Amino acid sequence: MTVEELDASERGAFLVWRRSLARLEENDKLVLTPFEKNIDIWRQLWRVVERSDLLVMVVDARDPLFYRCPDLEVYAKELDEHKRTMLLVNKADLLPINIRKKWADYFKEHNILHVFWSAKAATAILEEKTSSGHSEVDSASLDMDTRVYGRDELLMRLQAEAKSIAAQRRTSTIKGDHEASSDSVSSVAKHVVVGFVGYPNVGKSSTINALVGEKKTGVTHTPGKTKHFQTLIISEELMLCDCPGLVFPSFSSSRHEMVSCGVLPIDRMTKHREAVQVVADRVPRDVLEQIYKITLPMPKGYESQSRPPTAAELLRAYCASRGHVSHGGQPDETRAARQILKDYIDGKIPHYELPPVATADETERREATAVAEGLTASAADESGSHDSDEQDDVVAGPPDMRDLLRDLESFDLASEGSAVAEKKPHQASQKQRRKPQRKKDRSWRVGNDDSDGSAVVRVFQKPTVSTPAVSVSGDV
Repeated sequence: MTVEELDASERGAFLVWRRSLARLEENDKLVLTPFEKNIDIWRQLWRVVERSDLLVMVVDARDPLFYRCPDLEVYAKELDEHKRTMLLVNKADLLPINIRKKWADYFKEHNILHVFWSAKAATAILEEKTSSGHSEVDSASLDMDTRVYGRDELLMRLQAEAKSIAAQRRTSTIKGDHEASSDSVSSVAKHVVVGFVGYPNVGKSSTINALVGEKKTGVTHTPGKTKHFQTLIISEELMLCDCPGLVFPSFSSSRHEMVSCGVLPIDRMTKHREAVQVVADRVPRDVLEQIYKITLPMPKGYESQSRPPTAAELLRAYCASRGHVSHGGQPDETRAARQILKDYIDGKIPHYELPPVATADETERREATAVAEGLTASAADESGSHDSDEQDDVVAGPPDMRDLLRDLESFDLASEGSAVAEKKPHQASQKQRRKPQRKKDRSWRVGNDDSDGSAVVRVFQKPTVSTPAVSVSGDV
C-alpha cells in the first residue's frame, strides 16, 4: 500500500467513525464529551500502538477508571493478539494503603495487569530531594501488588513483560510461516518497544523522564504539551515510545468533570462554578475548611444538613479569606476557581475514588442506615402522637401541595387587591396638591342682553390738546 492509499484509507475510516459517533449522539440522545478531532494526533497513537510490544496506559491513581480506555485495549488486541496492555497507576503515593489494596484486589479480580507508580517521587529521588532508603523501607513493607515501584523495579518489570510478549510472538511466527516472518523476528530479537499512551496531563512525559534519568520530553501542567511521538533507547534491549495525550470520547463523564480532573485546560474554561462544584461534591466540608482555613456557611434549616457546600459558598469564602476582589468590588470567583482546581489536580486537596465494588457496598450501607433512621423516626412519631393536639398536627406529615398552591394563589390575589387599593388614594392626593388656577376675567364678554352675539367694541377717543400759539419772531 502506497502512502497516498494509506492516507486516503485512514481519512475514510476516521470520517466513518466520526459520523457513527454523531449518529449515536443524535438518535440515542447521548451526551458526548469533547474529544480529539484532529486526525494527525490520532495517527500518532496508531503508529505507537503498531510498533509497541507492550502498551502502557498511564492513569491517575485517584480515579483510574476515568482515565482507562477499554476500547484502546480491544484495538491493540485486534492488531496483534500477543500485545498486552498494562495500567501504570501514577500518583499512587496520594492514596492510602487500604485504598490501594482495594484497587489492587479490583484489578486482580478483573484480570487487569497493573503497577503502582509515582513519577514525582521517582524524580525527587533522582534529584536527591528525598532519601531513597525511606522509599525502600516502605516498598519492602508491602506486597508486590500494592507497593509503589521504584525506577529500577519498573524498568525491570517493563522489560520482562515486553520480552515475554516478544517471545510468544516469535514462537507463533516460527510455527506459522518462517520465511515470511524472518525480518520481523530479527527486529524483535534486537530490542522490545514499550509504548506509553493515555489522557493528557496524567504524567506520561514525567514517567519517561524519570525512567530515562534526565529530561528528554517537555513537562508542564497544561495538557497537550507533547505534539509528536518520540522514541528513547534505554538499553540495547529496551526502547520507550512516548505518545501525545489524547482525549478519548466518552458518554459517562461531563465537560466540567474533565476540567476538574485536568484533562481539559483550566485557563480555557468558561463556566467555573460547575467545575468547582465537582470538587465541592467529592471533598468533605471539614477537609476544605481545614486546608484553606475558611469557614463555610452551614445549610439552612429546611435543607439537608449533610449536603455538600455549593460552588458559590466555597468561592466566596475563599475570596473573603484571600482578599480576591474584582474591579466592581465583587468577589473574584474566576481567580479563586482556578487556584482551587489547580490545588485539586496537584494533590493539595486529598481525594480519591473507590472501586465500583466498594462503592456499591458503601451505597448499600448508606441505604440501610437511612432505612433504620427512617424506622426510628417513624416509631418516635407514633409514640409522641398522643401527647397533645398541636403535636398531632406537626407529626401528621407534610401538608398537601394543592393546599400550599391554593394558599399561595389567595395570598397573591390579596396582595394585588391591597396594592390597587393603596394606589388610588395616592393618586387622589397628587391631584389635591395641584395649585388651583386663577379665574380669568371674562367681564368684557357680551352678556345675555338680547344682543346679536357680536363682540363689543369699545372706542376710546383721544382728547384734543389745545396749546397756546407761540409767536416766534426774530426780535427776541
